[in-house]
Amino acid sequence: MKRTKIKELLTSPKIGSEIIVKGWVRTKRGNKNIAFIALNDGSTINNIQIVVDAASFDENLLKDITTGSCISVKGKLVESQGQGQQVEVNASVIDLYGKSDADAYPLQKKGHSMEFLRENAHLRFRTNTFGAVFRIRHAMAFAIHKYFNEKGFFYLHTPIITGSDCEGAGEMFHVTTLDLKNIPRNEAGGVDFKTDFYGKETHLTVSGQLEGELGALALGEIYTFGPTFRAENSNTPRHLSEFWMIEPEMSFYDLDDNMDLAEEFVKYLIRYALENCREDLEFLNNMIDKGLLERLQFVLNNEFVRMTYTEAVSILTASPRKWEYPVGWGRDLQAEHERYLVEEHFKRPVILTDYPREIKAFYMKQNDDGRTVRAMDVLFPGIGEIIGGSQREENYDKLLGRIREMKMPEKDLWWYLDTRRFGSAPHSGFGLGFERLILFVTGMSNIRDVIPFPRTPKNAEF
Repeated sequence: MKRTKIKELLTSPKIGSEIIVKGWVRTKRGNKNIAFIALNDGSTINNIQIVVDAASFDENLLKDITTGSCISVKGKLVESQGQGQQVEVNASVIDLYGKSDADAYPLQKKGHSMEFLRENAHLRFRTNTFGAVFRIRHAMAFAIHKYFNEKGFFYLHTPIITGSDCEGAGEMFHVTTLDLKNIPRNEAGGVDFKTDFYGKETHLTVSGQLEGELGALALGEIYTFGPTFRAENSNTPRHLSEFWMIEPEMSFYDLDDNMDLAEEFVKYLIRYALENCREDLEFLNNMIDKGLLERLQFVLNNEFVRMTYTEAVSILTASPRKWEYPVGWGRDLQAEHERYLVEEHFKRPVILTDYPREIKAFYMKQNDDGRTVRAMDVLFPGIGEIIGGSQREENYDKLLGRIREMKMPEKDLWWYLDTRRFGSAPHSGFGLGFERLILFVTGMSNIRDVIPFPRTPKNAEF
């Protein structure tokens, strides 16, 4: 007889049938005559109750079944006599797969802080909260591929190891096989990367965008979805050094097309979550963030406001609010500014466009005013920026001039410049930080709690 998942038992119960269910013990209670075991196998946030007639089982076996242990149960699925569940299993055979040291097991039946659970990230999947979060994370990853496939985009695998710095910020992790205790030097005293594995200086990628553009300028519409890395010393609830990015790149899209796609995309994902992750979302709404479901529905029900960065700065400077970070034209907006626009001023998501060129990356299309570029940022309640993108500069001379102006290594970007020499085309794209999306969809408050094993400054545990 094959195992049946608890989700199936609860959604389409076959009363009276013999079944086998396997999972981990959440709780065990009862007396010398009868025991009630709450069993969970990860397929759903709900447990199934196992009813055990103590007289039918070895006393030592029942003693060994404690919180955290793993068991297999054969029995009959029956209507529940108690409250809180519709069905339960009358056990006839129990096999103990793995005992759990009851005194040492960290996840006792009590509330645990998020920090405590991060320290026990190898076990936090077994809690209701993190089971819900990671089932939703899976559903969102699937929905991303589903959305782009339905729209005719091609999934492009861009490199994780790269010799170029997409953002020009320099906050990159080095990749090397050099002996760090005996680093070879060149005549100028610098590191001699010619003796390294790739024969040049290489890094973990901060973005797949530049390579994605190459695909888009032949395949039309592509997207990447993979890990990216930032060696940025930021210990905030919104930053990770290893995170996942979704980056579509589209030929023949201008900035308006780009904004349309971004709005349609995030609404599709939120709708998918509401339709396919309802139980997990309801749990998180009740236990983590009382306004979660309302906020998700709010984004679906409202068109996003579209306005320029300059207009946003005017609104912010006219506000009586005391800002922690000063507001002024030419300064980057901070999360407090972005959230004010979304949550208090407009009370709906906002897309800001046409940022000052000095605070944006080299590849963004320059506007005729000489001061701004065709950038866009999508701002969400509770998060701030969730998407960043732009129309890309397709003019060779303008792109080359910007690269030189920013003193970027021209020789490392020859292949990128070539796309502007050989059949250039108007094109656009954006990046959605996957963990920022999961933060919004789950209502969690710290980005370290929506990725299985967070990588942050001074932390590479597990």
